[in-house]
Amino acid sequence: MHDNLVKKGQFYFIYDNRPDLILEDKTKRGLEVRERVLDDKYGVEADRGMIYDMDGNGHKVGIRWYFPQSKYSLEHVVKIAQEIDSRYKAIREMTCPDDD
Repeated sequence: MHDNLVKKGQFYFIYDNRPDLILEDKTKRGLEVRERVLDDKYGVEADRGMIYDMDGNGHKVGIRWYFPQSKYSLEHVVKIAQEIDSRYKAIREMTCPDDD
């Protein structure tokens, strides 16, 4: 999809796709994009998909976010990406404490 990988973490990729830096959640790879919306949390456009819980209820989740390089530096996007990494690592530690 994107060739210009500039940074990756355990749970994310960041691509330079001028004029945007694209932050992609690795855990949502392969999830079908259902919509592109203005993300409430980050205030940028985002692709969202649908995941379903055990009761069959659908939940819209972010797949990737498009940060305009005119407003966001790579360092800013990396900071957001590291928050995603930390959140998933904490979830993994709670659910699978013996896994590395």
